[in-house]
Amino acid sequence: MVKTTEYRAKFGTSEPPAKKAILKAGPLAAAFQGGGLADIRHDGIEVLRGISFLVRDENWGTCPARVSGLKITKRKDGFSVSYRATAENAGAKLTMQASIRATPQQLVFHVSATPDKDFKTNRTGFVVLHPINGVAGKPLSIIHTDGKVQRARFPRLISPGQPFFNIRALEHAPAPGLKAKVLMEGPKFEMEDQRNWSDASYKTYVCSLLDPWPYVLPAGKTIEQRITLDLRGKAKDTARSNSISTASKMKLPEIGIAIGPSEAAEALRRLNQLRALAPQHLTFTLHDGEDMEAAAMAYGALAQQTSIPVCLEIVLPGKVSAELEMAKFAGCTQRAGLEPARVVVTQSHDLKSFQPTDKRPWGPSYEEMAAAARKHFPRASIGGGMITYFTELNRKRPPQGVFDFITHAICPIVHDASDEAVMQTLESLPHIFASAKAFIGKTPYHLGPSSIGARFNPYGAALAANPKSRRVCLAPNDPRQFATFAVDWNKGVIEAAARAGLKSVTLSALTGPRGLLDKSGRPTPLYKQLARLMRQARKSQAAQQTAKPAASSKRLPPRAGRAHDQATHPSERPAHGLE
Repeated sequence: MVKTTEYRAKFGTSEPPAKKAILKAGPLAAAFQGGGLADIRHDGIEVLRGISFLVRDENWGTCPARVSGLKITKRKDGFSVSYRATAENAGAKLTMQASIRATPQQLVFHVSATPDKDFKTNRTGFVVLHPINGVAGKPLSIIHTDGKVQRARFPRLISPGQPFFNIRALEHAPAPGLKAKVLMEGPKFEMEDQRNWSDASYKTYVCSLLDPWPYVLPAGKTIEQRITLDLRGKAKDTARSNSISTASKMKLPEIGIAIGPSEAAEALRRLNQLRALAPQHLTFTLHDGEDMEAAAMAYGALAQQTSIPVCLEIVLPGKVSAELEMAKFAGCTQRAGLEPARVVVTQSHDLKSFQPTDKRPWGPSYEEMAAAARKHFPRASIGGGMITYFTELNRKRPPQGVFDFITHAICPIVHDASDEAVMQTLESLPHIFASAKAFIGKTPYHLGPSSIGARFNPYGAALAANPKSRRVCLAPNDPRQFATFAVDWNKGVIEAAARAGLKSVTLSALTGPRGLLDKSGRPTPLYKQLARLMRQARKSQAAQQTAKPAASSKRLPPRAGRAHDQATHPSERPAHGLE
């Protein structure tokens, strides 16, 4: 009973993750879990982060595979695994037969799959993950489906689109002296840079995102795919380093929370707990719709009763000019008595993801949105970018000099909701921040509302349903939000943001599925941790202000539109450690 209580305190659920078996073939080792392989190493060197056969529905949700008939055989010189699995979508069932065999220098993973009815899917097949640390920017050989060989490198900065297409095999050196070749048999494969979504991996997957999807697996037709990993040599140097430097002096960013339209009324009832938390800013969101006036009134009351600076996210419909649409939002906020210190302007089209080669629907330009926001909110700092994830920002980069600051969010459960994968997303943050800085220049950088649970699903029709509060990709509710697990992940986010010199971060909400209070209104472990860090941030900023020399009488005042940003976001803060 104590064990169950401790487990729930850490993960917010008593449901354990899939059982893991460590399998070895001499120097080759891998973890078998949930039907896939993870942490594939040779003499302790990580060669691949994982190999899995995945089934995605038409909203990019994962169709869970139920494994049966599992048989694991361990030998002196290797191991073998076989199992049967089934996955369902919209009444159709896909039956899979899988086998894995390994020797010290080779691993082969084979799957045959047959649907009983036409099976609609965005992707069904193998996914191979390469790690990023010690790999980013390093040489890579690609054997294409036509047999041609391309000499290239794993992208160092995050690629907005697929760096490589029509792949049959990949070869790289996990460490000096060790060569790894991955042969992928079946349809064509292509690679995407999963750091876009904060995954700590490069992903090579079956089929192409440039082809139409969803597609249909015909009833009764068996598909076969095989992954073969061949290893040659022995590592001479086991030292691995992050390819993105994180050595910059660490200064704590401003820390705030988000309150969505559906959460504003409840936040008003929790004013004492909001004041006790003392966030350094509140991020509100307004969409054009029937509830916009009510949400704005609640936001106005929250701002007036707490005196906490507000960052307002405005989502324009994107149907007519930005000027006409912005006027409606400005009128609404004025009636509510809401005067934001910062305004982030975006449009509804940008809540969805587009491939870099896709034609986007018409919408106002970044320049038009910024001009409209400055006209109607002349005292606010105006921000641009995305209120979704880095992926969308990387694929639609704002011109430099248009906005006072740039923002985007992150979500660690886009592709993999396992405990290990969520924590591994912290590895990707230095890569994300360095890549963003490469195209935003010296423009101040803010991390928008981010939490373990997803706020948006730019890749499908809706967020994933999660009625039993399990570990589910792209679900708004995640049980770990209310447990100590969330403390560790959020501390990692703040530390990475501090090392990268970000101006502010917005984490979680006060109430709701991404809240800092549980359903009973009690503070979660993350509430207590963020309250301590917010106090620490205020003290360090106050000390910095006291230490500053008196301003010169010749100094020019900040230009209109940046006064609030300068007042609430000091550009210099003392170095420190996280409590």
